[in-house]
Amino acid sequence: MFNPSREQVRQFFIEAWHKYRHKQLLSPLESMAVNLVQQHPEYHQLLEDPEAVEQDYSVEKGQTNPFLHLSMHLAIQEQLSINQPPGIKPAYDRLVATLDPHEATHRIMEALGEVIWEAQRLNKPLDNERYIELIHRHATT
Repeated sequence: MFNPSREQVRQFFIEAWHKYRHKQLLSPLESMAVNLVQQHPEYHQLLEDPEAVEQDYSVEKGQTNPFLHLSMHLAIQEQLSINQPPGIKPAYDRLVATLDPHEATHRIMEALGEVIWEAQRLNKPLDNERYIELIHRHATT
């Protein structure tokens, strides 16, 4: 399984954005990443700064980590494309019945963040059933 470092993930987004801006050929994964970056204009300037690879983002300072945010978007797209964990695609479809697709993905992201935090805190595997349950809960709020 591919397990990129923090710097590799950050460099991937920076390079994909650079290639897009300079009209260079993109891989399918880079195209997906660029599409997500286009949906987040607040990250454009940051991704044009090669030193962003070293930047720290502190929750305590109210900062969102743009690389984590974009990575979670990519992960959720992959989950939806293969309906894994089982039930995520119908749960997403339920969300987009009342929300635009980007907002629906952000709701899923909230659920994903919560189950990742729980798994880390309890030192156990991700609870897929809880993940889907949380997504359904977000569909009703």
